[in-house]
Amino acid sequence: MTIPAAVAALIEEGRLAHLVTLEPDGRPQITGIWVGIENDEIVSGHLSSRQRKLANIRRDPRVALSIATGRPGPHGMEPYVVIHGRARVTEGGGADLLRRLAAVYLGPDVNFVPANAPDGFVTRIAVERIGGSGDWD
Repeated sequence: MTIPAAVAALIEEGRLAHLVTLEPDGRPQITGIWVGIENDEIVSGHLSSRQRKLANIRRDPRVALSIATGRPGPHGMEPYVVIHGRARVTEGGGADLLRRLAAVYLGPDVNFVPANAPDGFVTRIAVERIGGSGDWD
């Protein structure tokens, strides 16, 4: 699915995303993550393979993300987007992606990831459905 321009613009603002993965017993696990877009997929970087979200994705690729706009909405509720998709974890590139996202989330001159950091992992989410409340619903 192509990511709509309004959703891409929200992601490029550097709003914190909430990633929902599924635990082995089916309970949701929620983590705040930085996200970007590459090749019409949503991406996030990770330095360690021992993160619960990565184990959950490797076992069950179904995920959901929510991102709030940070702006007041017409009915008093802040507009937000919910993205459902299937994720996969790829080895390598996590440190570079986190450096790129740090410029968006923290500022252009922030050195967030040390030069000697492990290469890490990238989670790539293929978007299947978009909902929420905003220009994309």
